[in-house]
Amino acid sequence: MVVFAGQGDPRRSMDLLWRGAQEPRTGPGPRPGLSVEAIVDTAIAVADAEGMAALSMRAVGERLGRTAMALYTYVPGKAELVDLMYDRALAELPGGYDSADGWRAALTRWAQDSWEFYLRHPWMLQVSQARPVLGPNEYRALEALLGVLARTGLPARRVRRAVSALSSVVRGAAQTLAESRQAVRATGLSEERWWYGRAGALEALAPGFAERFPLVAWLDAEDAVGGAEDVPFLEQAAREAFEGGLALVLDGIAAALDAEGHGGADGGGAPGG
Repeated sequence: MVVFAGQGDPRRSMDLLWRGAQEPRTGPGPRPGLSVEAIVDTAIAVADAEGMAALSMRAVGERLGRTAMALYTYVPGKAELVDLMYDRALAELPGGYDSADGWRAALTRWAQDSWEFYLRHPWMLQVSQARPVLGPNEYRALEALLGVLARTGLPARRVRRAVSALSSVVRGAAQTLAESRQAVRATGLSEERWWYGRAGALEALAPGFAERFPLVAWLDAEDAVGGAEDVPFLEQAAREAFEGGLALVLDGIAAALDAEGHGGADGGGAPGG
């Protein structure tokens, strides 16, 4: 499922994101002890454990021992809650990276941190990038990445493209891995069993496959995904895509630096790929 951020009331959402919780109204309502922070943390716990499909004001309320109606005093609705969850989770990421070992090493650390973050919170990958949350932690995370790229001396237009490429590689590979794990839980069928059934049928129904699709056959033969026997194929492929894709993007940044006359500005090596 895809969830679009920024679907709630703009003023209320931005107020909660940037100024924090306001004093709840007096009179009839929830018992003391509930807060925006507690609601958001609990919602993140629900999404981490059960995915975005299980997220609802009722589910969060049940974990807190309250009714869904009690939550509305603090958070207007699920749309605003998603914005708050997304931005709050991003606070886990570092606010900056040291480039003492070169921009390449710093960007590799950023990518690894982002990769691990998405695997801790795979529901974040279901929140579309088409509508940003525009919260303080979202900008803080972007500032950390820009801090490394800006120090390379690249002009703004190339920095923007580098941000997009780096984010796409990390997020795309993490999404593949997250979905491969989700597929097992959702279907009850392991990846190995799924491939065994489909591969057998393909072999029987398409005996001339290699002749019909020679480049696909060449790729499978020349660059087979390797790894530990207990790691599913797609999960290993996603990890290799992350490492290899990152290396290619970093090589591209190095080439851009050469083109801008900043060659040799970094002495770091590429990650494996």
